[in-house]
Amino acid sequence: MSTEIRNIVMDFNGFKALNDISLKIQDGEFIAILGPSGCGKTTLLRLLAGFNHPTSGEISIGEQVVANRDYVLPPNERFISMVFQSYALWPHMSVRKNVEFPIKNSKFVSPEIRSNCDRRVWELIEMVGLTGMEKRLPAQLSGGQRQRVALARALAVNPDLLLMDEPLSNLDTELRVEMRREIKELHQKTKVTVVYVTHDQSEALALADRIVVMNHGQIEQVGTPQEIYGRPATPFVAKFVGRSNLIAGTWSGDLFTPAGSSACWDGSQVAPVFRESGHYPVKPEHLQVKRGSQDGVRASIYEIEYQGAEVRMMLRNHADNEVLEVRYRGVEVFQAGDEVTLTL
Repeated sequence: MSTEIRNIVMDFNGFKALNDISLKIQDGEFIAILGPSGCGKTTLLRLLAGFNHPTSGEISIGEQVVANRDYVLPPNERFISMVFQSYALWPHMSVRKNVEFPIKNSKFVSPEIRSNCDRRVWELIEMVGLTGMEKRLPAQLSGGQRQRVALARALAVNPDLLLMDEPLSNLDTELRVEMRREIKELHQKTKVTVVYVTHDQSEALALADRIVVMNHGQIEQVGTPQEIYGRPATPFVAKFVGRSNLIAGTWSGDLFTPAGSSACWDGSQVAPVFRESGHYPVKPEHLQVKRGSQDGVRASIYEIEYQGAEVRMMLRNHADNEVLEVRYRGVEVFQAGDEVTLTL
């Protein structure tokens, strides 16, 4: 069933943590709420969970209104599950008992799942790769294994909505990548509706069907990962997702000419807000670095970082002295102080 957020405002003593948020989440969809600290993403998740009630607006899950200004359905009355950043496992219960707990105690569990509790628990333990660890306590597990238990427990009752609050932030880099793959695979198998809060753009891009980018309590853009990354709708999205350079220049129809250059770049996919401000958003990996006086953006390299598969360069645009970032994968060797031309 779908979940709908309509014109939600959340005001904390004059501070609007959420300002007129509207979003419809389709059944079985994986939605990532992406944004920096303080943007309102966790506040939105808490409203979906039933921990707070909105100042105004309405939230419904299926046909049921679960929150508005005057009414909040408590968390235990909603058919939802939640995976926390801190795992929140019962420390005195084994892996098996943790996964079994919601099946035996939730009033929303279907008769089929309840009557086949043992089979459901074993299926989930196998699904998250913890076969053979059923009797271990959480203290005997690694961080990644604890998060797998939390996922299995959340999925045990096949909820209408699964809420995930930065579930991978406590894991090291390699394990986070592994867990991303597992979460994506679990979603494909279970088809549960997921709302996943994160500040990590790589997680959002890798996992989500759609990404909701938030900033200062408002939604900046909603779209597929490809749309968010490749066609940002606002300067904030351009900078936050993929660290776009905003290059100044002039527009003529769908053609853009960088300042100090006679080059013409195709801008047919660039959002109107950039045309109005006289800028062109371009990702660091989409700029080529060349020596000589080719027609393009003239710049000086002032910092170089070797990063294995690529070299990260920081440059100064000669036209306006703005900082530009380039991800370079060529074979030519550059040094700080080199004068170069950037082409698209």
